[in-house]
Amino acid sequence: MSSSVALQPEPAPIVACTISRDVQNFDLLIEDMETELGETWGDLSLDDAGAFFGQPDAEALEFVAIAMDDEDEVNLAQVVDVIKRAVDKGIKVIVIAEEVSPIALHQLLKMGAEEFVPYPLPEGALHDAIQRLQAHEPAPVAAVPEGMETKLKATGDREGVVLPVHGMAGGTGASTLAVNLAWELATLEKDNPPRVCLLDFDLQYGSISTYLDLPHREAVYEMLSDTESMDQESFMQALLTFNDRLQVLTAPSEMLPLDLISSEDIQRVLDIARTNFDYVVIDMPSTVVQWTETVLSAAHIYFTTLELDMRSAQNTLRMIRALKAEELPVNKLRYVLNRAPKFTDLSGKARVKRLAESLDITIELQMPDGGKPIVQAGDHGIPLAETTAKNPLRKEIQKLAASVHEVNKSAAIAAQ
Repeated sequence: MSSSVALQPEPAPIVACTISRDVQNFDLLIEDMETELGETWGDLSLDDAGAFFGQPDAEALEFVAIAMDDEDEVNLAQVVDVIKRAVDKGIKVIVIAEEVSPIALHQLLKMGAEEFVPYPLPEGALHDAIQRLQAHEPAPVAAVPEGMETKLKATGDREGVVLPVHGMAGGTGASTLAVNLAWELATLEKDNPPRVCLLDFDLQYGSISTYLDLPHREAVYEMLSDTESMDQESFMQALLTFNDRLQVLTAPSEMLPLDLISSEDIQRVLDIARTNFDYVVIDMPSTVVQWTETVLSAAHIYFTTLELDMRSAQNTLRMIRALKAEELPVNKLRYVLNRAPKFTDLSGKARVKRLAESLDITIELQMPDGGKPIVQAGDHGIPLAETTAKNPLRKEIQKLAASVHEVNKSAAIAAQ
């Protein structure tokens, strides 16, 4: 007579666990875990998770889903410790977060969490995250293409001029100005050209890589996510070179929250950039964030681009009021009018005068409309000097670069 016990199948191993202060606070997560894994998942408290990782049953775990809300930020160190223990055991981590601050999420991702899913869970979000974790190992990150790796060595002996460019509205030519100003500065002198660095601080829609046909690099995110351990060498390695003259820090490959990095992070990047380059040109996001003040304080001149329209006028007025309210150096702003009217356009000239008077500013730089060649140069990833050297916009940017360089050389001589 055979035993019925032998017919009973062994229970499937637990391949995943939720970890939380109280999983009942995340009922949608329970439903999705049951849908995805059936009975092959379990639940652990934050207090028990660390001890469980040391038990034999933990060997079968493929991933854990750490669920937390804003109340858990008080015990963030405990959550970080759980992530570290999981990563050390080779267990992948998904963070399920409800109303958790970007700074806390940034720290958890930096500690090794591979996926983040907001709570309440969007339809199919957990399924997609699990699929990504269970997919084959990603292909190794491609090496920097030949000719794009920065060959410059860190010197640490410079006091670079910081030149941010900030668009008062979308499409006012801020990125075009930043790219071409940086290139003109880098090519001013053939024998002893200045060292120029172009930083793309628009973490969400940064287009410098497109304008110069450079690849996005994971190294940029890695550097920005841990600036405390950043040194001159790691900063230089995160840069790409364009035509052996211009060194570029592209925006990260993924869209990131603008407050994912702090004022301290930006300050560290600027400090290292300034000590290794003669000019540091920065393409700023049009949004004003916490660290905008940091860049403004470090800037020698802060270019703001605007157009002859109501949106630019209103946004410029808001910017001026915000800086004055915080007693920030509004005098550093230099207003750049994009698509300025031609010399013979008397009506347009009158409108420019009224705009300046209504905002109580001086529009010192008026950039002409370069037409279709400007868009084409951006699409092809080449500076204006290399594609349409005689374009009126290119000529004005060239004059601006020469003026900036001349003033800087005069200041350096006077300081000696």
